[in-house]
Amino acid sequence: MNASYVRYELIRTFRNRRFFIFSFGFPLVLFFVIAAPNRHVKSFSGTGISLPLYYMVGLAAFGSMNAMLSTGARISAERTTGWNRQLRITPLSTRTYFRAKILTSYIVAFIALLLLFAAGRTIGVHLPAHTWIHMLWLMLVCLIPFAVLGILIGHLVSAESIGPVIGGSVALFAFLGGIWFPITGGGVLHEIAEALPSFWLARASHVAIGSSGVTTHGWIVLAVWTAGLALLARRAYRRDTKRG
Repeated sequence: MNASYVRYELIRTFRNRRFFIFSFGFPLVLFFVIAAPNRHVKSFSGTGISLPLYYMVGLAAFGSMNAMLSTGARISAERTTGWNRQLRITPLSTRTYFRAKILTSYIVAFIALLLLFAAGRTIGVHLPAHTWIHMLWLMLVCLIPFAVLGILIGHLVSAESIGPVIGGSVALFAFLGGIWFPITGGGVLHEIAEALPSFWLARASHVAIGSSGVTTHGWIVLAVWTAGLALLARRAYRRDTKRG
C-alpha cells in the first residue's frame, strides 16, 4: 500500500502541466534570461564570483523552496475534491500519507536542483565534484521546514487561494532570507534573516561561492521551525479530519 500510494503521488504530480511550468520551467527560464547574456561576467559587482554561478545558487534555493511548498497545492486540491476524505476510509495510515507527500516533494526539489545545476554547467559554471555534492545534500537537509510548511498551507488554504499564498510565501522568505541579495553586518534585518529557514537554505547554496554553510545557530533555527510547523500541521490535519 505504501509503495503504491507513493507511485500514485509521483504519477499524478508529473502529469500536472502547471506544476512543470512553475516548479521546473520558471526557474530555468529566469536563469537563462539573466545568466546566459552575462556568461562572461567573471566578477559580479566586484565580488570575484561569476554572474552565472551567483544566480545559479540563488535560483537553486528559490526553485527548490518553491518545489517543496508545491505540496500544499496538491493537498488543497485533494481537500476541495474530497479525495482526502476517501483516503481516510482506506487502510492508508496518516503517517504514510504525510511521508508520501514529503517524499514526493523531495523528489521534485531534487530534480529542480539537478536541472539548475545542469543549466549552470551549460553556460560555464564549473565546480569541484565535492562542492556540488556538499551543496546538494546540505540544501536538501535545509528544505525540511519547507516540506512541513507545504503540508500546513495545504490544510489551511483553499484551492482558489493556494497559488498566491505559496507564491507570496516563497517571495517573502526569499527576500527576507537573503536569497536575492546578501544580508551582512548587524541590524534588525540581519537578525530577522538569521531567524528564518530561508537564510540558512541560502547559506547552504552559497557554499559554492565561499559560504561556511550552516552553523550551530542555523541548525537550531531549522529544528525549531520544523518542530513548530509540524505541530501546527498536525493540528490543521486533525481539524480538517473532524470537518470531513
